[in-house]
Amino acid sequence: MVRVWMLIFVLLGAAHAQQDLLLRVLLAEAPAGSLQLGPHQRNSALGSQDFGAGTLRVTAGSGEVLVDGKSAGPWVEFAPADGFTFAGRNYRGNLLAVWQAGRLLFINRVWLEDYLLGVVPGEVPASFPGAVLQAQAILARTFALYRLNPQGLYDLCSSERCQVYLGRSVETPRHTSAVYATRSLIVSYNQRPITAVYHADSGGYTAAAAEVWGSAVPYLIARPDPFAISPDGLWSRTLSPEAVARSLASQGIQVGTVQGLAPMYLSESGRPLRLRIVGSSRSVELDAPQSTRLLRGLGLPSTRVRFDGWQVIGQGRGHGVGMSQWGARGLALQGWDFRQILGYYYPGTFLSSFEVVAGLQEQLHRAGYPTFPTRAGFGLQTLATQVQAPTTRRFPFGPVQF
Repeated sequence: MVRVWMLIFVLLGAAHAQQDLLLRVLLAEAPAGSLQLGPHQRNSALGSQDFGAGTLRVTAGSGEVLVDGKSAGPWVEFAPADGFTFAGRNYRGNLLAVWQAGRLLFINRVWLEDYLLGVVPGEVPASFPGAVLQAQAILARTFALYRLNPQGLYDLCSSERCQVYLGRSVETPRHTSAVYATRSLIVSYNQRPITAVYHADSGGYTAAAAEVWGSAVPYLIARPDPFAISPDGLWSRTLSPEAVARSLASQGIQVGTVQGLAPMYLSESGRPLRLRIVGSSRSVELDAPQSTRLLRGLGLPSTRVRFDGWQVIGQGRGHGVGMSQWGARGLALQGWDFRQILGYYYPGTFLSSFEVVAGLQEQLHRAGYPTFPTRAGFGLQTLATQVQAPTTRRFPFGPVQF
């Protein structure tokens, strides 16, 4: 039954199609929610009906969704002409409420390009150079495509666990221009969307995926990032033995009273590859991913650190892998465009239209995702022709294939 609902959910609204790919973004999981919207169509397992504007209370009943106390069946979709307001934020697209285990999933069904209008402003300020905003738009689009989940009820969440999605309220002309200027473009590797991770400030050197998460990725490597200089990029914290013990315990590690900690080996990027913890009952050595979890669990802004007793002096903010937003800002101020920026932070990758990524369009059609040619002036085939043949450019830090 759930799989039948899923297919209905992705197909509903195709009659209102714009020229784009329809995403499903989880806004909240809660027993109830309120929304405000204008005249709208209400679709459910019970049928479709037109309604006027209003404020609605949507709650979880016994195996069903209740709208102002009345049953709407196991799911209901609100399809207004001009978006809706939910939990104090304005959103484009439709709102889908799905009953699941006594709670409701509130899912925004929104076109990919409209979704990006509410993502990019949450990631980089409008004051950053246009090249950074464009690079960020491409990465956000790539991230969304990488996370498509035909087997699930939704593709993405709206929090930092996925990408921060703040809806229509945060849109600005500069961010919108960056999204439109890069329409349909993604970063690909082996004809697939890349793992498009990014962060605020590398602290001067990006991290390799292996040193942070334990698995190597060919295009997520350590690289000098000399222009990554943010206002709060240099910081210090004082640790306590009790806090270190709690962070260790969260990983199931007990050492008694913590007496000291120190890195044994540092990576190329200056992050601990091995961290030794001395305790009253035993000493342990943590590998790179364990060290990352320990240090981030202590609330440190990054893991590019050095120790002076219990004091930690650090650089940067975020996990350090992929594009550094402040580093990209510095490169843009040096005259780099978005292609050069992306080519530097993701070496060996390609700039592609998502339509030319092998098998993606066919996969989406099989799964029932509505997809349409991009809007006039940004034809997919034209863009694909322009970028599918890689070239090699030489930048200050060496050759980059892009």
